[in-house]
Amino acid sequence: MQEPTTNTLIPCRKESVDFDDTHNLFIEAENLEALKILQKAYAGCVKMIYIDPPYNTGNDSFIYPDKFSETREEYARRVGDTDDKGYLKRDGVFQGAFRKNAKDNGHYHSNWLNMMLPRLHLAKTLLSDDGVIFISIDDNEQAQLKLLCDEVFGEENCFAEMVVIRAEGGGLAKKVVKGHDYLFIYTKNSDLFKGIYKPKDIRGKKVIKDDIEYWIEEDWLRKEFGKYGTCLYEEIEEIKGIDKKKEIDDGLQNGEYVLIKKEMGHIVGRLRKVSEDGTKFYSILKHLNKNGTEDLESINLNNIFSFPKPVSLVREIVLGTTIFTKNNSEIILDFFSGSGTTAHAVMQLNAEDGGNRRYICVQLPEETDEKSEAAKAGFATIAEIAKERIRRAGARIKAENPNQNIDTGFKVFKLAQSHFKQWKTHLTNKEIATPATQARNDRLNSGSLNGTQQLDLLSDFQDVVQNGATLENMAYEIALRLGFQLTDAFDFSGSIVWLDNHQKTRKTALLLKQYHQDLLDEILPAKPVKVFALDKIFNGDDALKVNTALQLQDANIDFETL
Repeated sequence: MQEPTTNTLIPCRKESVDFDDTHNLFIEAENLEALKILQKAYAGCVKMIYIDPPYNTGNDSFIYPDKFSETREEYARRVGDTDDKGYLKRDGVFQGAFRKNAKDNGHYHSNWLNMMLPRLHLAKTLLSDDGVIFISIDDNEQAQLKLLCDEVFGEENCFAEMVVIRAEGGGLAKKVVKGHDYLFIYTKNSDLFKGIYKPKDIRGKKVIKDDIEYWIEEDWLRKEFGKYGTCLYEEIEEIKGIDKKKEIDDGLQNGEYVLIKKEMGHIVGRLRKVSEDGTKFYSILKHLNKNGTEDLESINLNNIFSFPKPVSLVREIVLGTTIFTKNNSEIILDFFSGSGTTAHAVMQLNAEDGGNRRYICVQLPEETDEKSEAAKAGFATIAEIAKERIRRAGARIKAENPNQNIDTGFKVFKLAQSHFKQWKTHLTNKEIATPATQARNDRLNSGSLNGTQQLDLLSDFQDVVQNGATLENMAYEIALRLGFQLTDAFDFSGSIVWLDNHQKTRKTALLLKQYHQDLLDEILPAKPVKVFALDKIFNGDDALKVNTALQLQDANIDFETL
């Protein structure tokens, strides 16, 4: 887990929807690598994580091991895990990176836990201080997962363990008919987490006060004082035992309470903010498996995915977590995305309540079984199923809500090798790898290269850019390393690539192709916080580079080169 990644993410516009304007992400990648790549840009930014990992039933498969001394592409080729199109594949005995974790395996539980542990640690870093993670699981690893989450998040941060009813009716079970799964809920910091709530059943009249929506609760006194709470305002001071007369009068004066006219007098209503009202969850939820199947059938995707989670389940917990902050663009992450239920649920919920939540879904391009209905329908990988599901769900949601501005687009990014060469075997944020020079690097570090070989190697590294690297791909890789998010503003319209983060406070200029004084004259008035340049654009002119650095220093602009 602690081994840094040599990979990056590259944009795939042709598979995206509304690429330039959407704030949703679909990342087609092995999720451990994806989580590592996202660490700097998204640390502390994710409000909620939902995952439905492999349940370790004895028939699942998952990527194991996670540590490779070579590039993932080389490893996959060597063990035969990629086909001609680059899709990860598996045969009947799960050779290579895919391993069937049978129950007769002596490491049955530990293999699964070793797969989960690093991902949960990385997930915790991505959570905001008031963030929360929901994990679906069944009996096979329920006990082990509880201990693992206690270790990673802290036992004190276990918010709840819920039961989800997923099936009803009889069956040919050997022992009992199993109709439920579990849902573990862990917070990053229990003191800061506000809880999960369902919308309150609002029965009173709604009013607007100072541009804030309230509802009038009429029976609040009855709840606090029983039968005495049913009395009229005019009778309150006459009834012994009710000591809220002064509080009520003060509340009427400042607008916290209102008098509601009835036949014999007035009752006291209390104003409650609509946006801050909710009821607590019950520990048993009901979301049937068949509902998940029906969700896919509703967009004409029949029989292509086994046991998809119902949209209603993810919708309910997303709403419960974000009910009070729905307009603040909270990020919802799912790094075992499967068929794309989380993306579907977030878009559907935003359509229902006008929210601005956004999602990040990560899914491995795992090859579908050639005999499956999915393969027959033309879906080569699970990731292809998810992307098509999101496209269809988004189109349907938009058609059903023509007057709403709902973000139903998504940017597709895929795992790729870095576009920059690596000098050392172990890299830092500024040292980026290439397999083409790895062997020579090893010999250089061990002192086994002669003088001529060392000069050749140094000459090779005068340009750190890999052959075939595009401007856009380099810009996204550098942006991630600088801490920019993949949905931040990228301007490729001129010779300078401009980056603006979502808070518009970290404007950065990237100089990746060329440099001349006119570009500096364009940069200085814009007052970015940083200029990042590739050394090669100075064409070996050290004086030009130093002069540029001094002018930027005088303008209080940070300057960094690679």
